[in-house]
Amino acid sequence: MNKNDKKSQVHRGKVNPNSIKEFKVHEECELLEFLFAKFPSLSRNAVKSILSGHYVAVNGAPVTQYNLKLSKDDVVIVSKQRISKKNRQDLPIIFENEEFIVINKPSGLLTIPSDNEKGRTAYRMVNDYVQQKDKHNRIFVVHRLDEDTSGVLMFAKNPKIKDILQKNWSDIVLERGYYAVVEGKMPKQQDTLINFLKENSLNLMYVTNDKTNGKKCVTQYKVIKSNKDYSLLDVNIDTGRKNQIRVQLGHIGHHVVGDDKYGEPADPLKRLGLHAYKLKFIHPITKKMYEFKTEMPKEFEALMK
Repeated sequence: MNKNDKKSQVHRGKVNPNSIKEFKVHEECELLEFLFAKFPSLSRNAVKSILSGHYVAVNGAPVTQYNLKLSKDDVVIVSKQRISKKNRQDLPIIFENEEFIVINKPSGLLTIPSDNEKGRTAYRMVNDYVQQKDKHNRIFVVHRLDEDTSGVLMFAKNPKIKDILQKNWSDIVLERGYYAVVEGKMPKQQDTLINFLKENSLNLMYVTNDKTNGKKCVTQYKVIKSNKDYSLLDVNIDTGRKNQIRVQLGHIGHHVVGDDKYGEPADPLKRLGLHAYKLKFIHPITKKMYEFKTEMPKEFEALMK
């Protein structure tokens, strides 16, 4: 069968070429069997042609191997267009071993696909990189950074270490450090912010007095430097709530610059003024301590001069 025949067979098999179909994985299985279950009207050869034709991605990263092992919570996408791989020679890798890989994620890059962005993600960049070595390699999400937050982001290289890290995350993580540039001068040189957060119908977090239904979050900060307009903070979080740094600092009147999601602060950096500079944790099995750090973004330093 030639390539044109394959393409026609995919379209004849009722995979709508004008839409993207997205499926969440609920239990471990092989990719081919998963697709066959989702498209029962297709023959086995037609499903294979979808894969070989580069129409399938897992968590935003294109795949062609039919026997790829899917894990619970993976997202399988069948696209209307071919999904091509890209070489990742310039990937900002901080650390890599047989268990995990750590990068310095740029600002403006999603960790994983969203409703509006399926392809350009940190997950895809790193997955493309590891598959250059072996097409059967893959990575697994351990934690996330917001799209506009830059800094230390770690992926696991197998589902076992991913599960172990995630299940023990709150116990094994010793430090999660951020640099934050906020509006104005802080009332104290250092402080611990303790609040309860809830999520509204727009998926935005807010501070609440409802301690029963709100989620407690603890954020510590120290002022590194300040000028007449802005303060540069060293922030450490004791809890990992969604957007907690942005919400808690905004709640006391010092919004992170560039954060139009939770306020209308100035945007002198032309990006969100938040950078995850440190991740320190103890390996749950070997008990070895790992600490990954990145430099402060140059634009943060320049703004404070």
